[in-house]
Amino acid sequence: MTPKHIEEQYDAVIVGAGAAGLSAALGFHRSDAARALRDAGVEPKVLVISKLQPLRSHTGSAEGGIAASLADMEPDDWRWHYYDTVKGGDWLVDQDAARLLAEDAPMTVINLERSGVAFSRTDDGRIAQRRFGGHTADFGAQPVKRAAYSADRIGHQILHTLWQQCVHYGVDFADEWYVTDLVLDETLTRAAGVIAFDTHAGVTHAIAARNTILATGGAGRLFHTTSNSHDLTGDGMALALDAGLQLEDIEFVQFHPTGLAHTGILLSEASRGEGGVLRNADGEAFMASYAPGHADLAARDVVSRAIRSETDAGRGVADPRDPDGAKDCVWLDMTGIDPEHMRRALPQVVETIEDYAGLDPTKDLVPVKPTAHYTMGGIPVTTDGEVYVWDGADRNVVEGLYAAGECSCVSVHGANRLGGNSLLDACLFGTRAGQAVAERVGQDPVAAGTPADPALGEALDAAKTARDADIDALLAGAAKDADGDNAYRVMADLSETMERGVAVLCDAGSIAQAQVVVDGPLAERARRLRPHSDARTFNQELTAIWEARHLVRLAEAVLAATDARHESRGSLKRTDFPERDDATCLNHSMTAAGAAPLRQPVHIVDIEPGARSY
Repeated sequence: MTPKHIEEQYDAVIVGAGAAGLSAALGFHRSDAARALRDAGVEPKVLVISKLQPLRSHTGSAEGGIAASLADMEPDDWRWHYYDTVKGGDWLVDQDAARLLAEDAPMTVINLERSGVAFSRTDDGRIAQRRFGGHTADFGAQPVKRAAYSADRIGHQILHTLWQQCVHYGVDFADEWYVTDLVLDETLTRAAGVIAFDTHAGVTHAIAARNTILATGGAGRLFHTTSNSHDLTGDGMALALDAGLQLEDIEFVQFHPTGLAHTGILLSEASRGEGGVLRNADGEAFMASYAPGHADLAARDVVSRAIRSETDAGRGVADPRDPDGAKDCVWLDMTGIDPEHMRRALPQVVETIEDYAGLDPTKDLVPVKPTAHYTMGGIPVTTDGEVYVWDGADRNVVEGLYAAGECSCVSVHGANRLGGNSLLDACLFGTRAGQAVAERVGQDPVAAGTPADPALGEALDAAKTARDADIDALLAGAAKDADGDNAYRVMADLSETMERGVAVLCDAGSIAQAQVVVDGPLAERARRLRPHSDARTFNQELTAIWEARHLVRLAEAVLAATDARHESRGSLKRTDFPERDDATCLNHSMTAAGAAPLRQPVHIVDIEPGARSY
């Protein structure tokens, strides 16, 4: 008998409607397995749940490009892309996954074009490509144009195209629903589905799913200065932790070098790919001394640390709007780019600078500083998107649970992601996850859409009952002053604590100070949060409370993993362990809530670790 609280049973529930989630939905519907089901008269049931309307997903803010060795403008080879990805990730990259990423990249981009993405074009009609940091020809010999772009709005193009294709295929959406719980069986070996709160109706839904795909994006709101939108609160990663699962390499958080001063808003790497130069207070183009041969287009971790080194040495500049403020920025000099070309190739960058800094980049120097941009770590997955638990010796797959995109870690980015590989990861591995789910459903077509296993249904029923009780308690405790605290203050204080503790540079002391605050006062404040209104419908503060709790839970894992890694690698620079240590630290951290990280070997296939030259 189906438990009373389960309203629906789906073959696949996808949580998140950015590039990864929509790619997963399309991968499912376009797969041979799904077509075979439909030919047999079985219509698969797929639901996409998103806490935002899909076209507001953060994918839309991606600017510069998507990496692929198309060789449309210069000679290129997927093997060079593979090598750059491994090297750029400071060798903490599973090479079987990186090879797949690079080899399948051209077809991924071509399929996006066939779906309707309007890429910028060369004069002879080919997809235009530009240089991006860390991408080279001939195994590091010289930079190469590998990032396919659409002016500086490629994310917008991809998001709208994928959404339109999903509408064409009749994908069901539950917009502005917030997933509060990922439900597994007691042994953590099978997924039952999710509990989701409909913010419009004010009711919870227990949604049974034969397969669940988490595609919830990143966690930039862990930090005060971030390029991420306010909704990137690490929900999927925190759901995994709350369910008893692990996160892989969660200590590696990328800071993008060029965040617009004191706003965190991203100024795309394309601004340097088109000829922009970073300069210190003396006017020196300093990157040539930090990364000879690559200069301003070195890997992002290298550039971010170089900026920090310049400002720490007293060669930083202040935001012109606050001339007496901290000199923690450097200049982005775009004045050498032809103004007409700049406005054609970088319209979003130009508009951002004009609107948020009041500067004209064709004439003025622009103040920039590193901004939290991307989480390399996340929910551990296979190359087919299957979530697994590492027991110290083997990968144990959680039946019916998948993840894709920034919330996951297939380990193609290692310790530092190359620009252009993020959209590629989301689209390619999102598609693969959707295809894998369709094949799993197709293996048992008679059961497609039928009720869940009773034991899993009971687990969902119990989770819904507990969540309803939590909501009732939150609303019953609603007060106008809510103890003088609120979720937004908690998130702001958390982000400032993480910024001081582990942003760009850290050591044992800064990590410990952050842990004292996060594990103590902030965790307690998050637990005690109550909304100011007892309304069940359209109560945004309910969602904010869950987001604050998710961020605190994730911060605890980030700090634990950072504390346990006694080396500097990629985006993680520990000043008390300044060197990379391949002898003892060439392994993935696997961190569960409240537990010391386990270590998993890196998959090395044919590229042995070497020195970083950029």
